[in-house]
Amino acid sequence: MADVASPPIPAEPAEPMKTDEEEQKPLVATEAAPETPAQEEHVSETLYIQNLNEKIKIDVLKQSLRALFKTYGEVLDVVAHPNLRMRGQAFVSFESTEAAQKALKEVNRFPLYSKPMQITFARTRSDAVVRRVDANNYDGHKERRDQHKKDTRYTNPLKRKFKAKRTAAEVDGAAAVPQAKRPNVQMPDEYLPPNKILFLQNLPESVTKDQLNALFAQYPNLHEVRLIPSKKDIAFVEYMDEGSATSAKDALHNHKLDGENKIKITFARK
Repeated sequence: MADVASPPIPAEPAEPMKTDEEEQKPLVATEAAPETPAQEEHVSETLYIQNLNEKIKIDVLKQSLRALFKTYGEVLDVVAHPNLRMRGQAFVSFESTEAAQKALKEVNRFPLYSKPMQITFARTRSDAVVRRVDANNYDGHKERRDQHKKDTRYTNPLKRKFKAKRTAAEVDGAAAVPQAKRPNVQMPDEYLPPNKILFLQNLPESVTKDQLNALFAQYPNLHEVRLIPSKKDIAFVEYMDEGSATSAKDALHNHKLDGENKIKITFARK
């Protein structure tokens, strides 16, 4: 798969660490780097997405992201890696910065598979973008990226920090007494606190967006209905305020849209 553009790295980089394929990402600033005034947000054709649901299979996740973002413009590439250090992250490349800007504005914090996506612009162009918009310079772009990987393979401060942590963990683990793993207790959907986004389950696979719009538009302040193409039995319905969402939920929970299956409606996880 093609190398992807890199996201900005915060002053205190958080795990998971990035793979060699992400070495084009900027390194942590050194102490010698002078402070600069705040600048306007960097805009790129590629979006860097974090906080994705790690339990979703990579091929399903990529398909869902492509289907979700293609309404904002042509999607040139979607990159996600299955390895441990890159789980929960992905890159989506558009043919233009305008499409990427609109997608970021409207999709950021969208709860894909019950987790709100955290979206920023990537720091550099991805291979797919360069190949499309600047083909004459693609070979040079690729050569510089490959050389950067080689140069930073052993000097990248992020990798050094990760290696030090892993070594310390191995030493501590060898001497530690095994402890019972605490169960991961998650609040049932039915008891989630109210908010303006509803999560629909058990929908008929033949349901359409127009059907759901007509059903939920009976209640005031409907903002948007979002379907997930790769998961046809679920959807999200967003209202302008929490009160309107609550009214729709109370009225339509267990509604039989096709005369058979009852729709399960809960508040979406934040």
